[in-house]
Amino acid sequence: MKPPYYAVIFTSIRTNIDDDYAIMATKMENLAKLQDGFLGVESARNEIGITVSYWKDLESIKNWKQNLDHLEAQTKGISTWYENYTVRIALIEREYSFNK
Repeated sequence: MKPPYYAVIFTSIRTNIDDDYAIMATKMENLAKLQDGFLGVESARNEIGITVSYWKDLESIKNWKQNLDHLEAQTKGISTWYENYTVRIALIEREYSFNK
């Protein structure tokens, strides 16, 4: 990805782990990949889960936030899967990396 672009950083603590969560997480990742402006996603979970999705602009993020299937997942997350979560949106202005 070539900056500038946006990162949506979703951190969470889960209260309930069930098969429905894994199914929904996979569904959301696959659906996000189909959205205009989606650039990629990275995720990790131990005690705290962190998912970072990358988007070309704020309009793409807004459209994803309002996607009906995504709204369903958000509702289920609040009612069933999460003790808490935080969403942060950041503009990525510079990027560099190292690969051995």
